[in-house]
Amino acid sequence: MTNITRWNPVNEFEDLIDRYNRYFGLSRQTNGEAEGKDAFRRSDWAPAVDIRESKEAFMIDAELPGMQKEDVKVTIHDGVLAIQGERRKEEESGDDKHHRIERVYGSFLRRFTLPDNVDESSIKATFKDGVLSLTLKKAEPVEPKAIEVEVH
Repeated sequence: MTNITRWNPVNEFEDLIDRYNRYFGLSRQTNGEAEGKDAFRRSDWAPAVDIRESKEAFMIDAELPGMQKEDVKVTIHDGVLAIQGERRKEEESGDDKHHRIERVYGSFLRRFTLPDNVDESSIKATFKDGVLSLTLKKAEPVEPKAIEVEVH
């Protein structure tokens, strides 16, 4: 038995608009935005991320094919880890004829709220073969401090 997939012209049109926006470096906007307001803008693409946990640390691996470590910035502020960067399109030569472009180019931003037990000062990052690997060590649990109360 063969599955039949219905052609949806609206999906084709939205795909065309997305490709057009990416090609010209335009950001996409959410529906219902008003002119003059700070608009929430989505990234052009988002790298795939794996997050694991061991007894000692959290590990995050982000796939960033075709990028160099200089193209990526990792920051932490108020318990939020941000990975951001930009994958630039290769310069086209006049002799090349593109038949299909499926890779996504442009800027990205991924944010992760960190658990309270992360030692923010111990974060280590490595970049190898297009994979950004972050290690976030867990903080030692803080023991409650007893305070003696004097009675007068």
